[in-house]
Amino acid sequence: MAARKKSSSRRKYGKSASKSVKRAMHKKKSGTLKSGKGRHPKVKSREQAIAIGLSEAREKGAKVPRKRSSKKSSSSRKKASRKKSSR
Repeated sequence: MAARKKSSSRRKYGKSASKSVKRAMHKKKSGTLKSGKGRHPKVKSREQAIAIGLSEAREKGAKVPRKRSSKKSSSSRKKASRKKSSR
């Protein structure tokens, strides 16, 4: 048998983060989870429910990795800079 790689025991997410995600998933399944305050629609996707749970955990100060920054393509950045320079 091949030797197994020893994984580090460090957790990426804290226990309180998983609790808030669990609560968000239960709300989503019962149909009461909304995407924001006011007249926002109900959450239908699993990924959105997880994102809401993680953001709530972040607000409470739980151990959650930082959000990934969206990388814009270089062409869209060039278009934006052209619009600014043309003004």
